[in-house]
Parts: sequence; structure tokens; C-alpha cells
Amino acid sequence: MHPFLNTAIKAARAAGHVIARSANRVDTLQIQDKQPNDFVTEVDRNAEREIIRVIQRAYPDHGIMAEESGEQHIDREFVWVIDPLDGTTNFIHGIPQFAVSIALKQRGRLEQAVVYDPIKEELFVATRGAGAFLNNRRIRVTQHKDLSGTLLGTGIPFRQDQDLDYYLRTLKALLPGTAGVRRPGSAALDLAYVACGRLDGFWEIGLNEWDMAAGVLLIQEAGGLVGDLRGGPDYLTHGNVVAAGPKVFKAMLQRLHPVVTREG
Repeated sequence: MHPFLNTAIKAARAAGHVIARSANRVDTLQIQDKQPNDFVTEVDRNAEREIIRVIQRAYPDHGIMAEESGEQHIDREFVWVIDPLDGTTNFIHGIPQFAVSIALKQRGRLEQAVVYDPIKEELFVATRGAGAFLNNRRIRVTQHKDLSGTLLGTGIPFRQDQDLDYYLRTLKALLPGTAGVRRPGSAALDLAYVACGRLDGFWEIGLNEWDMAAGVLLIQEAGGLVGDLRGGPDYLTHGNVVAAGPKVFKAMLQRLHPVVTREG
């Protein structure tokens, strides 16, 4: 296993311990609004501090892009992309669907990925060129030929700065003929679930890089494809993403084409 990945796993488990320890005392936590209906807790911050502590002890010269504490030296060759608790709203409400997400970029390219669910104790990992794994078992995306009978994951826009009407047009385009759509509430886990075949595809608009960086590499190393809503490479920058096995990915883009073309 790559030393970078070992460090990411150690950091994710340290953060997971902070999260799991607090999961049964949510009613005593300090909760703040970053913006309306977008929450941060002391657990997010403490978990992020643990991750950064582990990484900086091993690699003090690496850059950091973290959800809560911001950016540090992101112009460096190696930059860690961190979401200490993806699914904070689920966590606050006692819904056990949240995860730690850690990715490492080298010169802008994703190289290592960890998504860790501390409640189910599921550890998803990937190294570029070496495949994706769940608890040491190799994982692959599903191989559906089209959208018929597929189960898709998504996130529904809830912030005032997001375009709900546009999202609903994408939902209307993608839903027909599928076995349904799930909105579990953690993009990092949704992407990991595509990588291991629990979901056949995923799309969302308005994500941040730390929400999806690790999940993207998991899917790519599991044989899947990732793009923006036009199939392009700018999903980490623009925050709109489609991910699936190769044929479902193509089918999703075909369905989305009239919607994104209309938007210009």
C-alpha cells in the first residue's frame, strides 16, 4: 500500500473516532449555520483538526484544502482535499449516513482517495492505477447497458443560491425507466456506492471539491466514468457531476443533453 494512502487511512480513522464518539450525544453539541440550512458542528472542526494533524506530522510541506479551515499552500505539488464530515445534517439528525472524505492531488491530478464510514466501519480506498477497494475487497462499478432498471443516487439542492428548477429538469430527464432515485445525504458515500455497485449512477449540482474528490477517484479506479453534466472534465471546479459505469454514464449524458443545452 502506498505510504500516502496509509497516512490518509490513519487520518480518516482518527477523524472517524471523533465522529463516532460524538454520535450519541448530538443534543449536547454546538451547532452553527454557515449559511441558511448549511450546518457545522464542533465535531466537524475537531475531526478536521485530527486529519490535518496526522497529515502535517507525516508531510509538513504538503498543501491543504479543507472544508472548515480553508486553504493552506494549495499551490504546492501535493495538496490534500478534506471533508471531515460529509453529511453533517444527517449526523445532527441521528441519521447514520455520513463519512470522512480525504483525497490527495499531485500537480492537480487525483492520486489517493479514502472515504470512511465510521458507523458501518466501511473503508473505501483507491490509488491511481491500483484499483479501488472496500475493506480490502476489490470493487467495480455495475455494467448496465442503459438506464433501464438502474438505481441512481442524487442530491437535491436546498440552498438559496442553487437552482432547484434546473435540478428538477435533470430529475425529470433521468428518472423514466429507472428503478428509482435515492437521496441519502452524503455525496462522498453516494460516489463510493457507485464505485462498489450499490448505485448504478449518480448526479448532483452545486457540490464543492472536497465533497467529491475522493469519490471521483474511487469510481475511476472501479472502472467508471465521471464528468460534468456535459461529460466534460470541469466537475471539480464547477461542482456539477455525473458518475456511472461507462454505458450508463453515456445514457445519462444523452438524457441530460436537452436540459444542459437549454441552459446554454
